[in-house]
Amino acid sequence: MASSKGPNQKIRYRTCLRNTIYDALRNRAGWTETENDVDWDFVWADIPWMKEHFDSLRLEENQRVNHFRNHYELTRKDLMVKNLKRMKRQLEKEGKTSEASKYDFFPVTFILPNDYNIFVEEFKRQPNSTWIAKPIGKAQGRGIFLFNDLKDLREWKKANEQRNTQQYGKKEEEVEAYIAQRYIENPYLIGGKKFDLRIYALVTSYAPLTVWLYRSGFARFSNMRFSMLKDNLGDVAIHLTNVAIQKQAANYDKDQGCKWELKSMKLFLISKHGLEAANNLMHDIQMLILRSLLAVQKVMMNDKHCFELYGYDVMIDNDLKAWLIEVNASPSLTADTSQDYQLKVFKSQFYISAQNLVGWNARRHV
Repeated sequence: MASSKGPNQKIRYRTCLRNTIYDALRNRAGWTETENDVDWDFVWADIPWMKEHFDSLRLEENQRVNHFRNHYELTRKDLMVKNLKRMKRQLEKEGKTSEASKYDFFPVTFILPNDYNIFVEEFKRQPNSTWIAKPIGKAQGRGIFLFNDLKDLREWKKANEQRNTQQYGKKEEEVEAYIAQRYIENPYLIGGKKFDLRIYALVTSYAPLTVWLYRSGFARFSNMRFSMLKDNLGDVAIHLTNVAIQKQAANYDKDQGCKWELKSMKLFLISKHGLEAANNLMHDIQMLILRSLLAVQKVMMNDKHCFELYGYDVMIDNDLKAWLIEVNASPSLTADTSQDYQLKVFKSQFYISAQNLVGWNARRHV
């Protein structure tokens, strides 16, 4: 890490994580770990720690923490869609129709149960389409299911309401919210298998917006050949690329994993479609990330003490169009294979070093 700091300086860091972030932190010269919840220079925290401690902290000039206060404006599935739709409407209202038209990178989405009646109307307009339902606050593929028949959703809605009422005493309007999203039925396939891209973006400020893109992301593959047959809609190993799901597949290879480095993916696309098409796709992905950040810029509580590492999940269809699936506030930095470990340790070192690029100066502990 390039630094103009003196040789006696020590930076005190705290993290509850034990993955590649921890390894990157403890291997940095001049950095020392602390368990103190208050006296530190740099914290890489999980969401529960933020909820418990952040509002009670009075941060000093030197302190940095890895989440913005309301990071969920982009990372909660329903709020992400609301903010993207709001940004598009605002641009249209301002007469910026050309820019508004470029906010077409997320699938048609409804929030359930609030938008249930509106969703039903849309479903009936295209009765043969397939939809994917996702709980707004869960990760790693939990609670996700596909459907192409309204009776499947009605049965889910009834069961969900009954389950929540029995277990938690919740009223109907308080049951767990889901999003229903038009399923991308024509994903780009390699070897007959579906994949998505995990792209990392580091935001160090929202005012002005300052973002660093990490070039070495990766593709996450399904272990199963893709199929849109109705009998296969319930097989999450075919349709979801989450590593947590794929690890459960009988043919999962724990040594090889199910990831492919982004640079290898780009070389494959160049070989199939040419350099210009591959570059255009990568540019579209960069602009997708930038426009999503612009959509939440005005609602985000900017704080000079905060930064955020976002994990973008992007899918490509067979027309080489990029689709934003979701954005993660705490993207997994746990490695599955030795190659994955090297990739993520290097990436973690990059994120930590990026703090110096924006002029962060920690205090001295001699």
